[in-house]
Amino acid sequence: MHADVGDTLLVHGRTVGHHDRTAEVLEVLGQNGNPPYRVRFTDDGHEALMAPGPDTVVRHHGEPLK
Repeated sequence: MHADVGDTLLVHGRTVGHHDRTAEVLEVLGQNGNPPYRVRFTDDGHEALMAPGPDTVVRHHGEPLK
């Protein structure tokens, strides 16, 4: 996985009743755009360190939504 500051991570809900969440990448702590990332979740403003799993998609800054 590769992300840059300003990209958005879309984290799909893993179980029934859990909604998808989006988070903005604030800081890339790994080398060459690799995790972990410091992110801010858009739904509640919570900041966290995140090493995304296979349920996460990167939407690069400026990329049109599909």
